[in-house]
Amino acid sequence: MNKYIVIIIVAAVVMGGGVFYRQFLLPEESKPVITGKVREFTIVAKKDDWRFIPEDIEVERGDKIILTAVNEDDYDHGIGIDAFGISVRMPAKETITIEFTATQEGDFPFYCSVPCGEGDTPTGHRTHFDMVGKIHVKSIISETK
Repeated sequence: MNKYIVIIIVAAVVMGGGVFYRQFLLPEESKPVITGKVREFTIVAKKDDWRFIPEDIEVERGDKIILTAVNEDDYDHGIGIDAFGISVRMPAKETITIEFTATQEGDFPFYCSVPCGEGDTPTGHRTHFDMVGKIHVKSIISETK
């Protein structure tokens, strides 16, 4: 049998299995949720401060998030949110927009994904590794039930 036909058959079986799993076997609490709500936030990389403001964001599962990321520094930063597949460069003195849907519940870090140095700030010595925040994604089901 031709090896390309075997590859096509295997790919079709794998894809079919994935579709079957998502349609019939995936637990209800794990299925993607879209609430239709749009939440907009602005995150600022403060000039020579090696921090994002705000450091904590709270949303609900299924919300569409629009992040406006402002870089006040004279050098590049980045913003990475691994749980949602985001890694974007923030050029010096520029503003970018990032859009995604919060598909998972939990606490997820966002961080500077571009090495940007270190320095002394009014609150002490800070480095690239201190540029970390958190996105808290709550359940859309009331926690009081």
